Amino acid sequence: MNTKIPFYTLLVSLAISCASPKEESAEVLSGNPISTGWYADPEGIVFGDEYWIYPTFSAGYTDQLHFDAFSSKDLVTWEKHENILDTSAIKWAKQAMWAPAAIEKDGKYYLFFSANDVQRPSRAGWDPDNDINHYGGIGVAVADSPAGPFKDYLGKPLIDDFYNDAQPIDQFVFKDTDGQYYMFYGGWSHCNIGKLNDDFTGFEPWEDGELFHEITPEGYVEGPFMFIRNGKYYFMWSEGGWTNDSYKVAYAISDKVTGPYERIGTILESDTTVATGAGHNSVIQKPNSDDWYMVYHRRPIPNQGRDHRVTCVDVMEFNEDGTIKPIEMTFEGVAANPIIE
Repeated sequence: MNTKIPFYTLLVSLAISCASPKEESAEVLSGNPISTGWYADPEGIVFGDEYWIYPTFSAGYTDQLHFDAFSSKDLVTWEKHENILDTSAIKWAKQAMWAPAAIEKDGKYYLFFSANDVQRPSRAGWDPDNDINHYGGIGVAVADSPAGPFKDYLGKPLIDDFYNDAQPIDQFVFKDTDGQYYMFYGGWSHCNIGKLNDDFTGFEPWEDGELFHEITPEGYVEGPFMFIRNGKYYFMWSEGGWTNDSYKVAYAISDKVTGPYERIGTILESDTTVATGAGHNSVIQKPNSDDWYMVYHRRPIPNQGRDHRVTCVDVMEFNEDGTIKPIEMTFEGVAANPIIE
């Protein structure tokens, strides 16, 4: 029997056959968050042909005692490197290790971090067993590989005191075009800049003899980050409160690494259709390209705890005048972008 196929059925079949190849070649995305588990304060950086992210293990202060890291060849598939550093290697750190910042120099990998959440500028009467809040600050560890294991570099904090009223936390190390390494750091709404010495054991004084100059822009709370694009210095920081939905990222642009930095505006903040409490960011640039990515943490909706934060990556784009477009937070994440193609 000769059965006729209705015309609309032929159209549907044709549409399916045409769509199938497209579906098979659909773009693979990273998804957000990029990993399971609670992670915050992520710093993204490129080492060789790999993207790396170093986040805080987000937990209560007495449990926040180690760091994991994540690496990827393409921004989509991430490998977890567990326990690259913990308090067994940092004898002076008793609680609350957070905000890692990594950089390579002369074949060594340095991991700067905050520890102990030091609350007072005085070390008088410090007892490491009974009063840890009298001692702490910014430490540094070193390894032969970006995956560690890292070991304590100095056996003590690199910065353990308050300068310009800045709490010694949330450090970021930046290499300028002339090879000078700078540290930006500070909590309690104060941000300092210092010039690291050649072996990262201390700081070189400025011309006035001071070790640190304050460069706090309007609205600054914590979480400084710096990058260069087209000869301009982009300075980013977090505003609001890290424990709630007011957290957000603002930025400024200057012609010099030392500023001045005048606040331009907010580029990352809560979106109740996606997540809240977005902040403490970093930025990754694909080498030899104008491809940029915002790496940050946010709070899923609904959220059940202060430390329930996840690490995400989304595309960052610029306007023609060099200003940054507001970051669109997504669940999809970013497409594959290998450094070596």
